[in-house]
Amino acid sequence: MVGKKMNKKVVEVKDLVKTYQMGDIQVNALRGLSMSVKEGEVIAIMGPSGSGKSTLMNTLGCLDRPTSGTYILNGENVMAMGDDQLADVRNRQVGFIFQSYNLLSRSTAKANVMLPMRYRRNNGHVDPAEVAKELLIRVGLEDRMNHKPFEMSGGQQQRVAIARALVNNPAIILADEPTGNLDSKSGKEIMDLLLGLNKERGVTLIVVTHDPKIAALTQRTVRILDGRVENE
Repeated sequence: MVGKKMNKKVVEVKDLVKTYQMGDIQVNALRGLSMSVKEGEVIAIMGPSGSGKSTLMNTLGCLDRPTSGTYILNGENVMAMGDDQLADVRNRQVGFIFQSYNLLSRSTAKANVMLPMRYRRNNGHVDPAEVAKELLIRVGLEDRMNHKPFEMSGGQQQRVAIARALVNNPAIILADEPTGNLDSKSGKEIMDLLLGLNKERGVTLIVVTHDPKIAALTQRTVRILDGRVENE
C-alpha cells in the first residue's frame, strides 16, 4: 500500500497536554498524549466523542497550540514558533480534507485548488494554474475544472478538496471524516483515491473516522481515550 519505505518520523508528539478554561471549569482535552507517524504511513485515529480526537487534529494541523508537550513536524519544532511561523508551516506542511469539503462556493474547482499556493510565500517558478490542472486531472475531474461547488456532487467536491490538500506537496494530509457526508459508493471511491495517492506519491495520511470499515483500510489504528493514546 505504501509508495516509499517508511523510516523517517514525519510527526512526533510527546506528552501533549491541552487544557481549556470554560468559566470555572477546567477541561483537560489532552492528558500527556504521545504518538508518532512515519513518512508514507496511513493511519486512522478513532475514539468516542470527547476523547480528544478533534483537539489532537487541531494540534497536528497547527490550528491550535497545546498547553505543554513536544510537537515535531517534519523536523521542525512547532512548539517554538510564533503565529506567523505557524501559519507558514500550516500552509507548507499540512493538507486538510474536511467532512464538509470547505470549498469557496463562488470559486471554480481550479480556483479552489490554487488557493493554498496564493498564500505561500515563495512558489518559485511553479505555475499555480498548471499545478491545479494536473491535480484535478489526477483526481478524475478533468471535465469539472471550471465548475463551482454547487455544480458538482458531494464526491466530486471531496475530490476537489483532495487536490487542494495536495497542491503544496505537504508533509502530511489530515482527513477529518473524509467520507462522512458521502454515500457508500462515493465514500469507497474517495478512500480508493486516497490510498492510491499514498501508493503512488508516498503521501502520509492521517484519517479521523468513526467507521471501523474505513479504519480497516489503513495500516494501523490509533485509539484515543480520555486525552491519551489507548494503543499505538
